[in-house]
Amino acid sequence: MEKNSNIDFYDGLATSYHLIFHDWERSAAWQGEFFNQFIRSRLSHEEGGAIKLLDASCGIGTQALGLAQHDFLVTATDLSPKSVERAAREAERLGVQLHLGIADFRTLGQDVPGRFEVVLSADNAIPHLLTDEDLHQACCQLYSKLEDNGLLILSIRDYDQEIIMKQRATEPRVMDGGKRIAFQVWDWNECGNIYTTNQFILQETDGHWETHVSKTDYRALLRAELSEALNGAGFKNIQWHMPSESGYYQPIVTAGKLGEQE
Repeated sequence: MEKNSNIDFYDGLATSYHLIFHDWERSAAWQGEFFNQFIRSRLSHEEGGAIKLLDASCGIGTQALGLAQHDFLVTATDLSPKSVERAAREAERLGVQLHLGIADFRTLGQDVPGRFEVVLSADNAIPHLLTDEDLHQACCQLYSKLEDNGLLILSIRDYDQEIIMKQRATEPRVMDGGKRIAFQVWDWNECGNIYTTNQFILQETDGHWETHVSKTDYRALLRAELSEALNGAGFKNIQWHMPSESGYYQPIVTAGKLGEQE
């Protein structure tokens, strides 16, 4: 993972990230509701009690803000300082409490104090780890942040399908009555498992179109590869939950740490 390129990508999107969504606030509220139910149905915890959760790739708060409104004690960290600043502003605006910080997947042990009942990384952040070494290091760090009997939750794109299709672009999302368009163009490398995402956001204001383009690299991480990395870091009870089962828009993998999760 080229740290600086990812920081630049998300720093550059911090003020405009919400424009990728039809309605970002509604999406954040839905994510909070979804993960609240998903977590409480799988975690051994006193019913209705507050749950300590680390969102290890919080971005501008798409998952963290919603969860903080469902009786979660949320620590939210990200590699991008500007995204964390945006999340702080959104939390203040919404009147919710987040404990925010800047952290790298690979150094969570030194970047984030304490341990948590749940560690979450949603929306395809893990595939920024381009090498097996970085992936193993990150999985070990995620493991270190969980309490015994804790639950890890990750979501990624369905790369088992993407690696076959080798799509070159995502379907454009046309929003605001045709005044805003968001889509991605993917450039695959020669090896076929790394690609560069070019994120386009086009917006029309007073008859003038502006185009914002950001780019970063991803690994087309297969489910078996991620499962193997989690197992190598000590996780148990590794389970995949596909969109048809969970209702989420990406495959989700859950894994446990010792005790009742075994």
